[in-house]
Amino acid sequence: MISPDIDDAPEVLALFAALKRELPRLEELLAEVDGRRCYEDGLYRFYHQSFKVYDRLQPYTLEMIEALRGLAPERPLHPYLAEILQEGTGVEFVSEHNGRWTEVTRPIVEAFLHARYFLEMAVKYGRELEAPPRVMPTGWAAVLYFYGLR
Repeated sequence: MISPDIDDAPEVLALFAALKRELPRLEELLAEVDGRRCYEDGLYRFYHQSFKVYDRLQPYTLEMIEALRGLAPERPLHPYLAEILQEGTGVEFVSEHNGRWTEVTRPIVEAFLHARYFLEMAVKYGRELEAPPRVMPTGWAAVLYFYGLR
């Protein structure tokens, strides 16, 4: 019998099992994203007004989202996140963007930061939790929102 403190919803249990199984790969991805050539350099490129913000942040954003989606591919993304990703990925640099730099590139940065946040929370709670709790920390609740489970 499952403890009353554990969220026993089948879709949550399946997500949690997948998270535990894929945790080493997610930890590696988070370490790579947090490295100097991604997080640090990518945000610097925004302020430096470098076209590299396009090719540094967007691929990592998509890689993080795909890794997380792979835990529960049948689950839809939260609509807010889907909107953020639509606006902040698939953007190609054209020189006219320089005149509207923040308007065009802030969505790229925003999408990256949201993807990184969800990856960080998945790794954190994949490490810390032994089972999905009913009374949950906000970061775990956010992970459930990613998958439309809240």
